[in-house]
Amino acid sequence: MEVALELLWNFTDALVQLLLQPFYYISILFVMLMYRRQVLLERKLFHVRLHSWGLQTWRTFIGGLLAGISVSLVIAFLGISLSQEAVVCIWIVAIILLLFRVRYLCFAYSIGVLGVIQFVLGFFPGFSPAGLAGTAVDTVRGLDIPALLALVAVLHLAEALLVKLQGAGFANPLFMESKRGKLVGAYQMQAFWPIPLFLLIPAHTGGAVLPWTPLLGGDGWSAGFSMAALPVVIGFSEMTQSMLPQAKAGKTFKRLLAYSIVLLGLSLLAAWWKPLAIVAAVVSILAHEGLLWYSRLEEQQNSPMFVHPQQGLKVLGVIPGSPAHELGIKAGETVVKINGIGIRSKEQMHAALRKNPAFCKLEVRNLQGESKFLQRAIYAGDHHQLGVILAPDPDAGVVLVMKPVSIFQLLAMKVQARNKTNEVQLGKPHEGDSAQM
Repeated sequence: MEVALELLWNFTDALVQLLLQPFYYISILFVMLMYRRQVLLERKLFHVRLHSWGLQTWRTFIGGLLAGISVSLVIAFLGISLSQEAVVCIWIVAIILLLFRVRYLCFAYSIGVLGVIQFVLGFFPGFSPAGLAGTAVDTVRGLDIPALLALVAVLHLAEALLVKLQGAGFANPLFMESKRGKLVGAYQMQAFWPIPLFLLIPAHTGGAVLPWTPLLGGDGWSAGFSMAALPVVIGFSEMTQSMLPQAKAGKTFKRLLAYSIVLLGLSLLAAWWKPLAIVAAVVSILAHEGLLWYSRLEEQQNSPMFVHPQQGLKVLGVIPGSPAHELGIKAGETVVKINGIGIRSKEQMHAALRKNPAFCKLEVRNLQGESKFLQRAIYAGDHHQLGVILAPDPDAGVVLVMKPVSIFQLLAMKVQARNKTNEVQLGKPHEGDSAQM
């Protein structure tokens, strides 16, 4: 009973700490800006809004909250702890990295960098500058890097599960150039989750003792415990032109799962033998970058999926609540005939729809290559293409310019695209690197 009351009191205190920390609000604002930018990109390319940035933010907030509770329970048994100085130190490095690339906000980079800095400082034991710099150096020296990297591993395990459950729901259709210079359909899959963590900290004075022995920390838990809050952002960003978002999310889930298991194993070994800490820190960074490299290589080697076949028009996306959505048309399927007329271009599609302005009959080839026949009345105000977003014509249209995103570009709220035919700059969509965060 005493332990339960102590946990409840410390949790209340940590919750107040979380609400007073600016980093948690910064992370939520960052998520809102990312989804707002995605909506601008949709309007730029398709002149419609496929997603609500407010709803997307709410979904990630709830997902992050549930993930935070789950991760907090796991790390309570692992024995991962942090001081307030360490929290500030980690976030300062993360924000500095954020200035270069949005995806560098991931703690795999910031904690990995701190592990490398701590390793370098080990060669200069007498180095201790005065003032604030000296405090920062002492804080980095005192960081438990193996425990922090174990935290990164557990966070990526939670991220893998969130990608599996929610990743495909955040996919945005777009147009981009293939490796052959042709315009093809693709998906940008990007989601970020603000996660509140509640970490147990070994107490320096007497208090209630945990009824279990954490894996890390040893005798440091014998004097009792307290609790601290740590706001974290996890997320991923992927581009795919060769598979459906569900399939891409499934592959990303497996790779993140493997990454988290390997990093967790190295972190636990480093807790047992300290020289392995630098190995785990480097793996945290390089393996994360390796996921990015491998994903890009995979997309380059595979053939684009969203290109028009010899007969029919390939569906890239479906507008929610549209006639196509009600008819059950899905991304990746092919509209072969409309009102009995075979179609091979948007012009032929519009002409076939005008043949019977009050009703339409469709022949659609599904992902298994089987034909299904759909019909529906057409009402005033319905989308002129029934609400389907078609794969682009290969030699004309608007293409997304692939450029890494910095925080300054994100705050500018601009998207960059160009007219593929005339190579005219239309604006600014800075697409983020295809990477897991």
